[in-house]
Amino acid sequence: MAKTTTRLSDKEIKSAKPSDKEYNLFDGDGLRLRVKPNGSKLWIMNYCRPVSRKRANLSLGKYPDLSLSNARKAALEAKELLAQGIDPQEERKRQQKEHQAVHQHTFINVAKEWFDIKKDDVTPDYAVDIWRSLERHIFPSLSKIPVKDITAPQVIELLRPIEAKGSLETVKRLSQRLNEIMNFATNCGFIQANPLTGIRAAFKKPKKENMAALKPAELPELMRAIANANIKRTTRCLLEFQLHTMTRPSEASGAKWEEIDWDEKIWTIPAERMKKRREHRIPLTEQTLELLAVMEPISGHREFIFPSDRDPKKPCNSQTANMALKRMGFAGRLVSHGMRSLASTTLNEQGFEADLIEAALAHVDDNQVRSAYNRTDYLKRRISMMSWWSEHIEEASKGNLSISGTLGLKAVL
Repeated sequence: MAKTTTRLSDKEIKSAKPSDKEYNLFDGDGLRLRVKPNGSKLWIMNYCRPVSRKRANLSLGKYPDLSLSNARKAALEAKELLAQGIDPQEERKRQQKEHQAVHQHTFINVAKEWFDIKKDDVTPDYAVDIWRSLERHIFPSLSKIPVKDITAPQVIELLRPIEAKGSLETVKRLSQRLNEIMNFATNCGFIQANPLTGIRAAFKKPKKENMAALKPAELPELMRAIANANIKRTTRCLLEFQLHTMTRPSEASGAKWEEIDWDEKIWTIPAERMKKRREHRIPLTEQTLELLAVMEPISGHREFIFPSDRDPKKPCNSQTANMALKRMGFAGRLVSHGMRSLASTTLNEQGFEADLIEAALAHVDDNQVRSAYNRTDYLKRRISMMSWWSEHIEEASKGNLSISGTLGLKAVL
């Protein structure tokens, strides 16, 4: 005769006391209550897997959160699945994955996970630019949509109005960032494949334009404009400091006093502030040191050399120099980043070694093998080149009261 199991009662379950070892109370048809030594009581469904035929336990819930009657209903549902050849544990995993795809793996949640990694590979200013572009153009339409439901036609339609405005560079950047996010989703197993691969082919290509920069012969005009401009002394110093050091706008505007080694006459920009995430050392010329001397009474007691007017505890905006150049009449002719191009062109024309110029600009060699082995920054050999460049700027400033020149110092002190 088949063994019959007496059904459990609520009274029997409530009165079950913990023991030194866990034990089971059987309700029949594979349903049992496991009593743990700590007093917790867990509902377990013991069954035979449809494929492997091995015994397995399906956790149903904790008593009294899951009552006796509801535990029996859950066990019955599991048995119905087994009758269809479906493993209830595998079905539970499938449902959990489906729930995650809808509620957890929405575009904005996946984008946040991607951005947590991405922001460590770019400068802080660029990270802000990335996130703001998504907030402005993408999140209003896609934030709550599961990444598994995002399609290429849907994204192309979203970007069409931006293309129609003629903002082709914005379309290009957004397409790139969207692809990075969806590639991240693919690699994490949230989707099977990136549906946005190749969407850039659906849009017009932006015309490649060189960054606005002056010709070497126009340097005196720039120095005359800086000297005569109606701008704050901090902004004037920032412009000249960036020009002398050949740095990017964000690198110059975010300069900190702690980065300056007065004894060695070196400015060391840490890797996290550099575009290529590699520490950059810059020899400080006499003219550059004079600029710092002008700034010291203004901001020497603060963290940043060029502090913000609104909040001196923060650096001035990376666009400060750019906006000043526009007000000075250089709109369309020169952007602050273009001062690096001006320096590069001048030094190349003067016959300085290409490796020294590229090192001064903190460019990483396109040849990955050479870049991996050639870790030198040519610091000592760059000193004379940087001195020549500063003297060249000073020569172009003669009669214009440059802050870094002798006339300039007489004028401001």
